[in-house]
Amino acid sequence: MTLHARRPVQKRARRPRAVFTDIDGTLTDRERRMDLGAVRALSKLREERVPVVFATGNVLPVVLGLQRFLGLKGPIIAENGGLVYFSEDRVVRLARRTTALKAYAKARRTLDVRPLFTDRWRETEVALEPTLDPREVERAVRGCGVKVESTGFAIHLFEPSAGKLPAARLVAKELGVDLEDCLVAGDGDNDVALLQAAGVAVSFPDASPLARASAHYITRARHGAGFLEALTRFGLLPPEWEQQVR
Repeated sequence: MTLHARRPVQKRARRPRAVFTDIDGTLTDRERRMDLGAVRALSKLREERVPVVFATGNVLPVVLGLQRFLGLKGPIIAENGGLVYFSEDRVVRLARRTTALKAYAKARRTLDVRPLFTDRWRETEVALEPTLDPREVERAVRGCGVKVESTGFAIHLFEPSAGKLPAARLVAKELGVDLEDCLVAGDGDNDVALLQAAGVAVSFPDASPLARASAHYITRARHGAGFLEALTRFGLLPPEWEQQVR
């Protein structure tokens, strides 16, 4: 395991008050299969009344379904922070999709880019199949007013006003916590800003180099098993619980 010295998290006086977690590659493996140990861990956090916030590049319908199937409640960060769901009557948009669509149209002139199937449900960004180097896409859309970020599962185009960190700040305020009091788990370049703002930043051995460099703690285990490891490491679950659930 590796502990980064960006903040002395090993000396924290209390456990994190909330958990912000990515989904794809963090709770799932590279084939997007959910780790059952992580599912049980999320249920345990619910029982302990620890808020769990999904912060993902995925679309809101998918994430809302997952949240409900797991019996969780509360805010959701979707589309890389372009959408923040608080309730069926309150969904905040932090970006406009029109800007991303113009950038996508420009990219198509020079690159063989294809949107994800789930792009039909996006409201604030465009997500492309990860068939190209993100740097090629970034060069192709230069001057279009969008950020280009890779999750390993997709290449996302969105306005700079979005992002997981701005969305997480809104959610933290709603929950009455500071991000310095939260655990954040993520594995992609799109998680970096939020990891850097977290009191406890967790990443994984097969995460992107930027995500690993932004973490306080890199788990020994991968994906959902690593998530469970981190919860026990930082006091959100008792140490013996990891062995009981696996």
